[in-house]
Formats: sequence, C-alpha cells, structure tokens
Amino acid sequence: MNFGGFIDDSSGPNDGLGGARIVADVPYNTTTMPTGVFSQPRLVSSSIPKNMFNSPGLSLALQPNIDNQGDETRLGENFEGSIGRRSREEEHESRSGSDNMDGGSGDDHDPTTAAGDKPPRKKRYHRHTPQQIQELEALFKECPHPDEKQRLELSKRLCLETRQVKFWFQNRRTQMKTQLERHENSLLRQENDKLRAENMSIRDAMRNPICTNCGGPAIIGDMSLEEQLLRIENARLKDELDRVCALAGKFLGRPITGPPLPNSSLELGVGTNGTFGTTMATTTTLPLGHDALPTMVVPSNRTATTLDRSMFLELALAAMDELVKMAQTDEPLWIKNIEGGREMLNHDEYLRTFTPCIGLKPNGFVTEASRETGVVIINSLALVETLMDSNRWAEMFHCMIARTSTTDVISNGMGGTRNGALQLMNAELQILSPLVPVREVSFLRFCKQHAEGVWAVVDVSIDTIKESTTFVTCRRLPSGCVVQDMPNGYSKVIWVEHAEYDESQVHQLYRPLLSSGVGFGAQRWVATLQRQCECLAILMSSTVPTRDHTAITASGRRSMLKLAQRMTDNFCAGVCASTVHKWNKLNAGNVDEDVRVMTRKSIDDPGEPPGIVLSAATSVWLPVSPQRLFDFLRDERLRSEWDILSNGGPMQEMAHIAKGQDHGNCVSLLRASAMNANQSSMLILQETYLDAAGSLVVYAPVDIPAMHVVMNGGDSAYVALLPSGFAIVPDGPGSHGPISNGHVNGNTGGGSSSVGGSLLTVAFQILVNSLPTAKLTVESVETVNNLISCTVQKIKAALQCES
Repeated sequence: MNFGGFIDDSSGPNDGLGGARIVADVPYNTTTMPTGVFSQPRLVSSSIPKNMFNSPGLSLALQPNIDNQGDETRLGENFEGSIGRRSREEEHESRSGSDNMDGGSGDDHDPTTAAGDKPPRKKRYHRHTPQQIQELEALFKECPHPDEKQRLELSKRLCLETRQVKFWFQNRRTQMKTQLERHENSLLRQENDKLRAENMSIRDAMRNPICTNCGGPAIIGDMSLEEQLLRIENARLKDELDRVCALAGKFLGRPITGPPLPNSSLELGVGTNGTFGTTMATTTTLPLGHDALPTMVVPSNRTATTLDRSMFLELALAAMDELVKMAQTDEPLWIKNIEGGREMLNHDEYLRTFTPCIGLKPNGFVTEASRETGVVIINSLALVETLMDSNRWAEMFHCMIARTSTTDVISNGMGGTRNGALQLMNAELQILSPLVPVREVSFLRFCKQHAEGVWAVVDVSIDTIKESTTFVTCRRLPSGCVVQDMPNGYSKVIWVEHAEYDESQVHQLYRPLLSSGVGFGAQRWVATLQRQCECLAILMSSTVPTRDHTAITASGRRSMLKLAQRMTDNFCAGVCASTVHKWNKLNAGNVDEDVRVMTRKSIDDPGEPPGIVLSAATSVWLPVSPQRLFDFLRDERLRSEWDILSNGGPMQEMAHIAKGQDHGNCVSLLRASAMNANQSSMLILQETYLDAAGSLVVYAPVDIPAMHVVMNGGDSAYVALLPSGFAIVPDGPGSHGPISNGHVNGNTGGGSSSVGGSLLTVAFQILVNSLPTAKLTVESVETVNNLISCTVQKIKAALQCES
C-alpha cells in the first residue's frame, strides 16, 4: 500500500480534536482490503508512546486507535499481526548468540489457545552454560556454517538438541551481520558528516568571497555558480604552478618565476576551446627561457594528472642526487674488498648519508649494491641516446634484458637534447640460469646533463607512487651511470647498481653470486657495455681482422651477425622462461629436480621449424675456472668429447667473424665431418663471447643452402634454427660449490686462486614433433633429460681427464 501523506491538524482545542492528527489521502485497493476499513477519517492520538512501534517509518499510520476502537476505524489492526511477528523475529535474531528458546523454533504455540480467545503463551528462553557457549563460539570461529554431521556431534557433546545448535548458529550469524552493518553505517555516517562540514565551509566561502588584491570582501554581484567554481579552480592552479616552479628551480639550480598571468582570473580556468582547464590540452609547457623546464607530454590515452608528473619529477631529482653522490664518494661509503678488489657498499654509512627515496626495505628482502668504473669506445651523447631508447638499450644488453618497453614519456628533454628527459619503463632482467627467476621492474629513467660532456642517467622504482598489479619481488633503488667524455671518442663510465629483492626465490647455488653484486651488478653492466662497444667499433671499421674469412662480403657479415644475435636471443629466452615466448612448464616425475622442462608451439614463425618445441635447462657447479671451461667448450677440435652432433670426430671452422680483440668473441660456422658416404655433412652456427662477468657458447644446426644465401648477403630472417648452448659465470666470492657432506673446496681446473669454481648452465631446444597440435610424449621428455645429464657427465669426465 502507498501512504500518500499525513497532515498535522493545527486547529485548536475548540475543534474537538484535542491536538490529534488526521490521517488522510491514503490510497488503497478495495479488492484487497476489508470492507469499511477506510470508511471515514480517524483520529490518531498523540499520547501513544513511540516505543510501541518497531518500524519508525510506519509509526505515523500504524498507531492503534485507543479512543474509538470501532472496526470501521481500525487501520493498525490489519497490519498488527505481520508487524508484530516481524518485530518478534527481529528481536529473537538480535538476541545474544548464547540465548535460545527451550528447544523451540519460533512456531511453538499453546495448542489450547484459540485465535482471538487467549493471548499466546509467552515463550520460555534459557541461557546456555558458559562451557556450552565457549564450545559453540570456538566452532563458530572455525566454521560459521557447520553441516549436519558437525551439528549432531556438537549437540551430543554439549547435551543439546540439534535444532538448538542449528538455531544458535543462525542467531550468531545474524548477530555478526548486524554488528558489521552497524560498523559500516558508523563509518558512512562519519564520512557523511565530514562531507557535510566541507560542503558548508565551501558554501560559506562562496557567500563571503575575499578579494585577492585588497584582501577585503569581494563584490560579486550576479556571479554564476560556474564562475565561482572557476575562481576556486584558479586558486588551486596557482598553488600548483608555484609548486612546479619550485621544482623547476631545484632542477635548474636557480630560482624560476612562472609565466605572466592573464589579466582576468577566469582566463586561467578556461581552455582555448571554452572548456574547463583541467580537461583541455595534454601538453603543459612553461615558457621559461632557454633553460625552461622540459615539456610535460602525456599520451592522450592516459589519465596521468599534473600531480603525478610533479611527484615523478620530485622522485627523479632525489634519485639523481643520490646517484651522483654515490658515484663520486669513496670511503667510508664504499669499501674495497681485500680478496677481489671489488667495492662494497657500507650500508650503515649509506643510511646515515641518504634518506630512502622509495621507503624502507620490505620484510624478507635483501640488499645488493655494487659500483664499477670503466672506459668504453663510445661518446657520452651516443651512450645517452642508447640508454633512453628502450629498443637500443635492449639490443645493447640483449643477454641481460629479456624484454623492455617505455610505458609513458613524461618529458622528452629540452633544447633538442636528452637533458631533462623523464620516462616510465618496464623491464625483465635475467641471469642465464633456470635457478634464478626473471626480475620484473617498473621504474623511472631520468637523464640530466651536469656539465659539458658530463651526463647521468638514473633509474628508480615507482612502487611507492604507483600501485603495482603484481607482487613485487625486486625494487630498483637509485641506480645508473655517470658518463664523462674522454679524447678520441672514448668515455669514462661510473656505474652504480643498488637493488632490494626477495632472496627466497633464488636457488642456494646462486645466492652468493647475487648477494655479492656480481649477478645483476655494475661489473656485469660495464663489462657487457665494453664488449658490445668494441664489437660495434670493429664492425664499423673498414679493415677486416686477419682471422676473418675475406670470402664473406660485408653484407654477408651483417646477415650472419644478425642471424647469430637472433639465435642468442632465443637461447636466452628459453633458459630464463621470459615472456618473449609463451612457455608451458612441465612437472614431470622422471626429470631431475634441478632440470626445468618447458614446451611451446611454434606456428607461422619463419625463423623456427613448425611444431612443438621442448626446452630443457639446468645449472651445475664445476670445480674449474670459468676461463678454462669456456676454452674447452668453444674449441671445435675438442667438441667430439661432449657433442653428439659432432659424429664422434673433430669439427672444422668454415667461417669466422671477429666481434672483439679476444679470440673468444666471435661468430663462426662449423662443419662436422661425415662418418660415411651416406651421411651428409652438417653446418653449425656458433657464437661465443667472454668478458669479466661471464661467458657464453651458443650454437644451432643450420641448413647448408640457407647459409649460402646468408653468406652472400641474403635475408637471415627465414633461416629456421633452434639454439642450444652453455652459460658460464663465476660462482661468487667465498663460494666453493654446493654443500652436501662438506664443502667442495679447491680450484682443480687451475686459473686464479680467488675463483672457487664455475656455475655452468646447460640448455637445449629440440623439435619433438613437427605438428603443433600433437601431444607431448613421456619418451620425448626422458630423451631431453638424458641428453642434458649425458652432456654434463661428458664435460665433467673430459675436464677431470685433463686435470
């Protein structure tokens, strides 16, 4: 029913109503109401106590008529039964969970009581004992919804009926729900009060505006609400402009003033198209002269606010300041390691010197820090351009970076240079081992020119500013490099790496390597940069190294190097299981514990054979030096001692392209000799490199006609190959291999006494079925697992025989 309105009678006592209220204008349905219910207006007495009615919203219409109890004027009686029952049920449900009826369900009435003759017999309640309540509460905490079996066991244990237990849990759940609703209502009420107070203060400010020029009351006249809102927005924008100017002054090292403001304060709040200022342009430029603050560029598909950009700039400036100080300060901030001469960070001195710009270290995380100085064959401008371009950065450090992208360009720099460039980036950093997970980081990259020929590029994680949708396992503290130009196109690079990561995700075998800062540290970045720059210098030179085969044309050299780089990239992606390819990890029971087996489907990729590709990789510790292990694996004359593709005999080098001064940095084409006339000879493309941080040997069988096309300068993208190979790194300071019954000590392979051994990663990618829709068999997995085990055992046996 719809109660249309209730009219208070304001007439005096002479009208004979005695201050009562008239209930009128009440629509009703004559087909569903008893005859004569609304035959005439009735008087509602104002002396009825309000607490008699359970529903406040209906209390105006559902009060019983005490003075005139005629059937034709009794409205409340039609609803009394249903309202009364609901009130009693709500009262019963809101009682404490320790109260219950004496075995009743709420429907037990005295059978001798007839309708209308006697009032219902009052239900008898009893309170459970403290022991019963304790047992019930304990089960309720574990299981708020017990099943029939649990209720039966509990009723037997507490000497209660099963329905008593059932009703107790129902009441307890209702009570818990009511408490939660009350708490939520309280929070919403507090928030509503705050909003109401804020609304009132804004209304007061709008009613009493103050002139910004004289400070007195402003004469607004007939100012519209839109104009008042625009003036408030103007004040906020002025404050924000002052904040940006302060940041610009800190950025440029001198005080900065904003652009001249328009005469009308309303012009700041309206865009050129007449729309509101906060929704107009996506570019905000401060014309501050030659040293102006870089243009803030926000892509149109993003919703980044000016406040976010100012927070990013503030974080970038703090990170840049920390990086420069860490690069220039020696002791006591950096301490020389006596054994290897490597610099280690004094964490106590670091905490005294710097305030953490991205917050405190998360629980369970450990810190790694390193610094390395080196000279590279590249000038500062070219290196800065490489670092600020995500594609060129990934190509320069392709064995360290699995994937990278620029998600947002906040500043392009100023004056046509990278000075002041600021951008958001994502990257996947890797160590070539299945025992070390890929590090996924989101960070700001900021570039600044400090002097003529002196640049700095810094990275810092943004986890404290921008919420991450994934669980963060690594945070990048201010890290990067300071580059200074030197004569003859060289540059001096000081690289600093500082990170916090979850060590529980790393295998015990690699923890010493990472904690010492060697795995992802500055030494690896500088060594890779030196090797890649040396390779670029050789390739750009007009002279051909003496070891290179002059029969290969310049275009053929470029095609072979491009093919070799694609081979190495695919090898790294298969070892580390990065997102470059969609791998499916297999948990096979017949595979060794430290061997990771994955599969993927190769479809419509001209650079790979179609079908199901299986990748298997493992890492082991060997008591030989990294140099000796690398020389053994790359030597084509010794290849038959471990490679089943060599047909049991030595291989011959058919082509050689040098990529560095060291003879081990090269791309070569090998040919295995045929054992009989029916067996055709096979070509193997191989790339090897060696630097201070580690070494790599990657190879893949290739088709002979396809390689003839490549060596003549043809397109290498259509050469199908699946790479296999080895990655070698030192086992870390103080590490002497895995611990079983004791330490594996000694350096039986010779070399430097400071190196305890090597960590060798062995990986194979094999086409197990040429049909992408085929299912993987257990025999294929066992074959690859046996291939890895056999190769490792052959390498160990060969090195022990030589020792």
